[in-house]
Amino acid sequence: MVTGGAGFIGCALSPRLANRFERVIVIDNLHPQIHAGQKRPAELDPRVELMVADVAEPSTWTQLLETARPEVVIHLAAETGTGQSLTEGSRHAMANVLGTTRMLDAFATVSHVPDRFVLSSSRAVYGEGAWRSTNAGEVIYPGQRSKQQLERAEWSFPGLEPLPMDAEKTIPNPTSIYGATKLTQEQILRAWALSFGTSVNVLRLQNVYGPGQSLTNSYTGIVSLFIRMAKEGKSIPIYEDGDIGRDFVFIDDVASAIDTATRINLSQSIAYDVGTGSRTTVLELARIVAKRYEASEPSINGMFRNGDVRSAVASIDRTVRDLGWRPQVDVEQGIEKLCNWIDSRLG
Repeated sequence: MVTGGAGFIGCALSPRLANRFERVIVIDNLHPQIHAGQKRPAELDPRVELMVADVAEPSTWTQLLETARPEVVIHLAAETGTGQSLTEGSRHAMANVLGTTRMLDAFATVSHVPDRFVLSSSRAVYGEGAWRSTNAGEVIYPGQRSKQQLERAEWSFPGLEPLPMDAEKTIPNPTSIYGATKLTQEQILRAWALSFGTSVNVLRLQNVYGPGQSLTNSYTGIVSLFIRMAKEGKSIPIYEDGDIGRDFVFIDDVASAIDTATRINLSQSIAYDVGTGSRTTVLELARIVAKRYEASEPSINGMFRNGDVRSAVASIDRTVRDLGWRPQVDVEQGIEKLCNWIDSRLG
């Protein structure tokens, strides 16, 4: 069973699951922000059963458990807009937190314990993460950049350099309601799984992009947004000073990691980071896209988004070792693949 499985990641994952399992059920409310026509996505494997329902509603689980006892649960269902969560926090809490507890309560009511859970968590749980003093080498947690700090164009932290996000070392400290709800999902699932004698594999995803991404959802991510702007010959606007660091991980690599996590038991005490392990600045990304379409040079506008972090890059050594997985697509290859896909869709 895949919650939120008609979305970007779920559709990419669906053929892999349909090839392995006799029955795959997806629960998704087909929210219009993501599914403009509220129709079954063409990218969702036809062998997958789609149940259009809300994970936060008890009736959803009553209906599902009348005919199914899922062995493996992949929990993708979540409201994901980082900035949006600061103004629509209740919506995020309903889907991300209440949706998770409704599911677990329903399993407990019918005395069914799945063999394994896989949770798609997020790098947003770290917030700004750990930084290191360039002089003394001391590890420091600078915390969230305040609105006042950003209004003064103080984008970074003087004398500090960012460290990779590592679930084994980095202390979570979310800077958005979205990030807080994803961390809560992790904690709820771990507590339930340990209490009921099952396992939960937690994957903290970095910035996922690639073919299949929504072209209508303004909160989907910057890669597809930049491509659409460059296709129109526009100069891509760049927030802050352009030196915002991100780890862009291709959708096929993410689907592979989740699929692998359904097969094995990982450590139950910590999460696993899924990214490329490489830092790409937003300005570098924009220049790759602009060059692809011979668009104007990106323009740095000094604007900012509250709750955004300055740097987010994964440390993936432990994930590669324990999961037996490795990303295959670098950012330039991935952008080319996404450009080709968007060109085929938009002409």
